[in-house]
Amino acid sequence: MKNYRNCVALAAALTLQPLLGQGAQTESIPENPNVIFVMCDDMGYGQLGCYGQKVIKTPRIDQMAKEGLRLTDYYYGTSVCASSRCSLMTGQHVGHAHICGNYEIMRSVENESGQLPIPDETITVAEKMSEAGYSTALIGKWGLGA
Repeated sequence: MKNYRNCVALAAALTLQPLLGQGAQTESIPENPNVIFVMCDDMGYGQLGCYGQKVIKTPRIDQMAKEGLRLTDYYYGTSVCASSRCSLMTGQHVGHAHICGNYEIMRSVENESGQLPIPDETITVAEKMSEAGYSTALIGKWGLGA
């Protein structure tokens, strides 16, 4: 009988042991994944180490690419940086974006003096991500107005 009780006690201890550490977690798992958009002007697909480039070292970008999700196919209908950035940030086709020459067509602006900003009512991916609880920031060149 004593051996039976010892076996039951041992079985209970082994069964419950994994649950003992559950309250000891100190690091919380984020609800949403981190998202970083990297957009570079005049950079080819193979100019980063994570895509096979061997001359220039890009260890931080290579590490992010290794540990994260890489979106490798983004196409836009222009070679101009501001309109391609506008397309990425708004989801609009370049022909429908109010940037780099489309103001005359889209809004009947007679005197287009260079690059005009996107309209305030234009929704960007940053606004949508902010609504979803993300903190957003832009570092570098915006070129789409204030």
